[in-house]
Amino acid sequence: MYHGGNNFAPQAAGTALLKKRAMTELDDPSLDRLKHHFAQRVIHQARHLLEVWQRLSRSEWTSAGMAELAEAGLRLQRYAERFEQAEHADLAKAIAQCLNAVQDNRGRLSSELITELNRLMQRLSRTGLRHGDQFEQTHLPPLRKPVYLALQDQERAERLAQQLEFFGMAAQPCEHANAFRAAMADRHPAAIVMEIDFANGQGLALADEAQAGLKQKLPVLFFSHEETDTPTRLAAARAGGQDFFSGALDASGLLEKIETLTRVAHYEPFRVLIVDDSRAQAAHTEMVLNSAGIVTRALTAPLSVMAELAEFQPDLIILDMYMPECLGTELAKVIRQHERYVSVPIIYLSAEDDLDKQLDAMSEGGDDFLTKPIKPRHLIATVRNRAARARSLKARMVRDSLTGLYNHTHTLQLLDDARFRARREERPLTFAMLDIDHFKRVNDTYGHPMGDRVIKSLALFLKQRLRKTDHIGRYGGEEFAVVLPDTDAASAHKVLEEIRQRFAEIHYPAQPHDLSCTFSCGIAELGEEMDIKTLAKQADEALYTAKHGGRNRVEVYK
Repeated sequence: MYHGGNNFAPQAAGTALLKKRAMTELDDPSLDRLKHHFAQRVIHQARHLLEVWQRLSRSEWTSAGMAELAEAGLRLQRYAERFEQAEHADLAKAIAQCLNAVQDNRGRLSSELITELNRLMQRLSRTGLRHGDQFEQTHLPPLRKPVYLALQDQERAERLAQQLEFFGMAAQPCEHANAFRAAMADRHPAAIVMEIDFANGQGLALADEAQAGLKQKLPVLFFSHEETDTPTRLAAARAGGQDFFSGALDASGLLEKIETLTRVAHYEPFRVLIVDDSRAQAAHTEMVLNSAGIVTRALTAPLSVMAELAEFQPDLIILDMYMPECLGTELAKVIRQHERYVSVPIIYLSAEDDLDKQLDAMSEGGDDFLTKPIKPRHLIATVRNRAARARSLKARMVRDSLTGLYNHTHTLQLLDDARFRARREERPLTFAMLDIDHFKRVNDTYGHPMGDRVIKSLALFLKQRLRKTDHIGRYGGEEFAVVLPDTDAASAHKVLEEIRQRFAEIHYPAQPHDLSCTFSCGIAELGEEMDIKTLAKQADEALYTAKHGGRNRVEVYK
């Protein structure tokens, strides 16, 4: 840390010594409180940095926004070093180095810098976010904002808060109207779960009161024991109601909705492949898109496009129309012949202004035609809109409709991609298969809706507890698969064993008594010269061992 003069270091050393002596003289409860106070300053600043990052990632990367991000990172580094939070200090330094590199590059965001900043922010968002991720000296609250629970039945609210905690989401029950007002005055939540009958029927009025004066309305999920009439639901919608639950209120369904509404944490920049034989034009297009936080890769040799597609996996392709080796329309035909790239949007970017030729080009596999010169805002907006729509469509094609996880086919494709990268980078790779124990008994005893709820619950649980870089798939029925890059078998066993233990603690409201479920898991690590078929077979054999060893356990292939 920069000390700002020769007289500062002895003073800082003396302060640190006094702080250390004071902390050692305190009894344990006071020591914990002091640690918590220090850590709160760090976590508040980490939260602010992430909020600036998320705001920046949704807009163009202006110099003012970059300056705000740099300032937030500097404050995080100061607090983290001051309060001896090593993990946050290291992350803040690394973020500062990235931003300095952007400045050294005349403000241009390269693909590598965007990717590295994204990785660092993901790491920062995970600190204190999931169970088991702890700060160096103390347990801390999660980075994400809490959910306020305003339910008439306090026992129900406490139970629901506990269930949400299992999924890694902080929830704060409010006993009465004044407690809810006090919570709102202290901090705005990620979302509000409001019962219509809360505080003797004040639910709707309190929700209206909470939204008063806010530019951006808070998401409110209303709840009622009984079915309600249209005027009540209309009033709920006007009070910011994003959904209305009636009858039962289970944690997994509630969490799924909150996750959809808040979309906290992960920023995944769009990836664009630019194919243009002119280096100057390709560099200009890269510069424009990089300024909006879009990761690009420029290719001036069009005949190598298929290898780049496999390596880069873009969300969108920008093609020049006229190149010496081939026409853009010819290249589009070749790309469309590969099933994997049928749905990737292709935009022609050319000086061609003949409308008939533009229409002919679009009929040859293109999705849009932009004429040079083009205004940067027009290019950025077109790329973002096309890429976002393509991602949404792809998600529907490769994901399971019940859980939102990857389907069987795409999971194996992701495993193969991960195997390729692990081989190239000489990094470990682990594949795990999970199976819910006695699932048929759940369906037979409690019905298929309850079975679906358990499957969705485990899917959400895995998404909450695993890294964003891990790939989770529904392999079929009650079976799941997880691809864990940069992870050896021992580390995977530790993570999945903790998930297994915590999942077994979840209770689902049912009659005549609440239901709890467990799962068995088999793990295999990628070996030399191993293909994905062998890796999947070994994970399946380890799962078989876990099942026949008594279930509710995690086994590693030996």
